[in-house]
Amino acid sequence: MADDLMFAADELRRFGFDCFCALGLPDDDAKLVADGLVEADLRGLSSHGVSRIPTYCERLRRGLVNPTPNITIQRVTPVAASVDGDGGMGFPVAHKAMAEAIEMARSFGLGLAAVKHSTHYGMAALYVLQAIEADMISLVFTNSSPALPVWGGKSKFLGAAPLAAGAPGGKHGPYVLDMAMTVIARGKIRLAAQRGDPIAQGLALDSDGKPTTDAMKAFEGICLPFGGHKGAALSMLMDVLSGVFTGAAFAGDVVNPHLDFSGPQNAGHFLIAIRPDLFMSMDEYRNRMDTMVERIKACPRAEGFDEILIPGEPEARERERRARAGIPLTDDIVEALTAEAATLGGEKPTPLR
Repeated sequence: MADDLMFAADELRRFGFDCFCALGLPDDDAKLVADGLVEADLRGLSSHGVSRIPTYCERLRRGLVNPTPNITIQRVTPVAASVDGDGGMGFPVAHKAMAEAIEMARSFGLGLAAVKHSTHYGMAALYVLQAIEADMISLVFTNSSPALPVWGGKSKFLGAAPLAAGAPGGKHGPYVLDMAMTVIARGKIRLAAQRGDPIAQGLALDSDGKPTTDAMKAFEGICLPFGGHKGAALSMLMDVLSGVFTGAAFAGDVVNPHLDFSGPQNAGHFLIAIRPDLFMSMDEYRNRMDTMVERIKACPRAEGFDEILIPGEPEARERERRARAGIPLTDDIVEALTAEAATLGGEKPTPLR
């Protein structure tokens, strides 16, 4: 990291916005996508940050993503909505779906949004944070392209399919969970492949089913589920809720956005918003969250641990640090962004140093 170039968040937002506008996205959508990618970088999730801009741009250029989708929302019941993303960028599709879920939850205590005909929507925590901003508890599910095997199988079939959840907090901040069903996030393997870096043993298999530390062979091959059969079963659940249930692609049919340019992804998402004050006042809820966090942090620490953190806390701290110091980008990412700027005839991102 010492040799990485540092970039201001606003400069990367500007660059992303320019790229997506140049490829036909309306200003609001271009801003939403650029902001979402930079937010991932700020929180230390570089695998879901601006490194994805070239792939997103290529899919837009090839007509595999609709830059101006007609996103339709149909209320099926007072607390459930079906959202058709019309092949648009996953960021505005999922953002509108969560906004709909929040609106239903405000009126009825609970809101469910089932999304089809979407694409990769970036860091799942974005939609959890959107719900927290609205003082809502949330669950966010998505399916994804085949990456890991079913338990007992030897070929990739299930997606990495992250699960995200959030709960507003009190004075100690919110609970924010965002985890993939793989031992390591698949996006991190993709990032290592881009950089030519090896990965640790035990994370993935190559396309022949053999253990590998070659990140590209791993990305083209099979990621391993965390917890063995438990991770595989949870990935299957993500496909049930986000694919089977929503009407999106499922059972291995979601297209890999980085390796397969044969057609649209048709990814599915399932988003839930819940009002925290259904069973008590909001003040009491926040006080109870504070009590839980304080008791967790007061637990005796295991050897090697200086403190106990709750989910989302490390990312929030990293965000504060990077907002001040800048976002580090490796040479390969800078080169890819520079090449994209040249392709689009735009201005490349300028580093801080």
